Amino acid sequence: MYVDSHAHVNFGMYENVDDVLKEASKCNVQNIVNCAEDLKTSYDVIDLHNKYVNLYPAVGIHPQNVDSCTIDDIIELEKILCSEKVIALGEIGLDYYYSRENREKQILFFESQLKLAEKYNLPVIIHSRNATDDVLKILKKYSIKGVIHCFSGSIETAREFIKLGYYLGVGGILTFKNSKLGEVIKNVPIEYILLETDSPFLTPEPYRKYKNEPKYIPVIAEKLALLKEIEVEDVMEITTDNASRIFDFS
Repeated sequence: MYVDSHAHVNFGMYENVDDVLKEASKCNVQNIVNCAEDLKTSYDVIDLHNKYVNLYPAVGIHPQNVDSCTIDDIIELEKILCSEKVIALGEIGLDYYYSRENREKQILFFESQLKLAEKYNLPVIIHSRNATDDVLKILKKYSIKGVIHCFSGSIETAREFIKLGYYLGVGGILTFKNSKLGEVIKNVPIEYILLETDSPFLTPEPYRKYKNEPKYIPVIAEKLALLKEIEVEDVMEITTDNASRIFDFS
């Protein structure tokens, strides 16, 4: 079976979650890590897990949402970790793409959540956009395992993250016609790669006109198999084993 290590199958994202999961199951995508972006969606992913056991909840505050948050949100997030079974802290990190004006607040929330991950022995799902240097510097301060979501950096950056013990999340961008990611991924050991969709975003080719869904994981796997010159079944087995080393699907 496949694992989708990063999706947003939350309330409002899809008209019918039942259909999304049925289509995923038909494509042998069984376990899905369902990522939150703030407190509301943190509660949403937990509620969905209570209804759909293979939608595993990751809770956290996305860097693009920190401006609307206060430190009370971190306190509430810890209450969730104390009372609910979650699989990771995520999606958390830094994003300087639109602006660096709130850099200090982003870092405050990022580090606060990393401390929670360390305290509760949970993996982290890292969002890093135009902020590689700061993300690397901060992650070096904590003894945590996790995944770099939607990795699109250089081979040098990939090696730095791997050296820290992180896996690289690879999704639809790998299939894009003008993407340079394939040249990097060729040189990354598959033992450090996780498959992800980031549903409903970043739909792989040739389905980009449609909303992304976990059912497209095999499309990404086929591209990875082509780059690695191995069978797609091997990609499925190895990346699923990788995900099981990071996340507790029990």
